[in-house]
Amino acid sequence: MDHFTYRNCVLHAEGVPLTRIAEAVGTPAYVYSSATLENHYRAFADAFAGQKATICYAVKANSNQAVIRTLARLGAGADVLSEGEMRRALAAGVPAGRIVFSGVGKTRDEIRLALEHGVGQINVESEPELDLVAEVAASMGTRAPIALRVNPDVDARTHEKITTGRKENKFGIDIRRAPAIYDRAAEMPGIEVVGIAVHIGSQLTELAPFRDAFGLVAELAGELRRSGHAIRRLDLGGGLGVPYRDETPPSPGAYAAVVKEATGPLDVEVVLEPGRLIAANAGILLTRVLFVKAGDTRTFVVVDAGMNNLIRPALYDAWHRIVPVAEPPPGAPERPVDVVGPVCETGDIFARDRSLPVLHSNELLVVRSAGAYGAVMSSTYNSRPLVPEVLVKDDAFAVVRPRQTIEQLLGLDSMPDWLV
Repeated sequence: MDHFTYRNCVLHAEGVPLTRIAEAVGTPAYVYSSATLENHYRAFADAFAGQKATICYAVKANSNQAVIRTLARLGAGADVLSEGEMRRALAAGVPAGRIVFSGVGKTRDEIRLALEHGVGQINVESEPELDLVAEVAASMGTRAPIALRVNPDVDARTHEKITTGRKENKFGIDIRRAPAIYDRAAEMPGIEVVGIAVHIGSQLTELAPFRDAFGLVAELAGELRRSGHAIRRLDLGGGLGVPYRDETPPSPGAYAAVVKEATGPLDVEVVLEPGRLIAANAGILLTRVLFVKAGDTRTFVVVDAGMNNLIRPALYDAWHRIVPVAEPPPGAPERPVDVVGPVCETGDIFARDRSLPVLHSNELLVVRSAGAYGAVMSSTYNSRPLVPEVLVKDDAFAVVRPRQTIEQLLGLDSMPDWLV
């Protein structure tokens, strides 16, 4: 469920017509619904009522601080992957103790920062990283709370670029080697082992891969406990999919039942890290038609947003629903078109052979389900400035990231002395 609906023939974000936002901030622009963010978080949290669950929003999905704060006020922690994401979460009001620091390539300075702030958990993904975390913690006279991220070699049955739990992926430690590494970690003075972590991929639309992975992790937890390790927490990551097109992902309740089935007998705290599930359908990319270009074999609708604003279709062949802001009348004629951007790349396509109402220059369009992995993955390719992000609450809206100006973009460069 989201809160982007037609009212009086105009698409609204909650109580705000998107025409008003376009007039105020221009296009392209990202628009997020507070109500959708809140409802998605509550639906997920409610599914885990009765379980000892901590929900750490995956900041990489949408790292705008206003989005993070909206969720933090509901009790969300944060799963972060860099110093920048950690600082965003802290600035947005997430308590350090509810932050999980993940990622395969943490630096010494990032580890030190995490320990200085007292993050709740560092997910360690390799033996060299374990050594570095132990060294940094010992030099600070503290112990780092860690979970080893294990790789269970489970096929998530999702796009190959967002699967993370197979043995050929760069993530985690081979689950078969984990007991020996836990034994080693237990002897390190700078390490406090608190649990096990796993994450097998993103946009999963079946429960079976979760069931397989969680079962393997539960077996490992039992084995480690029998060896004397105090495993009190299982970090099960995120990955539950959302409906972009005709997918029918499992409900949060069905997902929670799989978690309980695997972990209930262990009496452990469970950490969940949803990102896309909360943010994707809470955001849209608002764009304007520049031209309708009739070719010999195709009709191109050229819009002012490009792959630098939303790269998912070019990167993952991702499908996003596209709708006009002005509601078409019932029975309005449609025709197949390619919706494309202005970037000088053949791959700058939002939709191919998409049946849409007859469109004209200056019409507003919306790319749906763009709240996750949209603005966070945007760039300034072709020297196109970053676009604004807008957060809506009821009948009010605020710019939560302003549009970057050309002057600001050019100001990032500097000339060496020999060119002055």
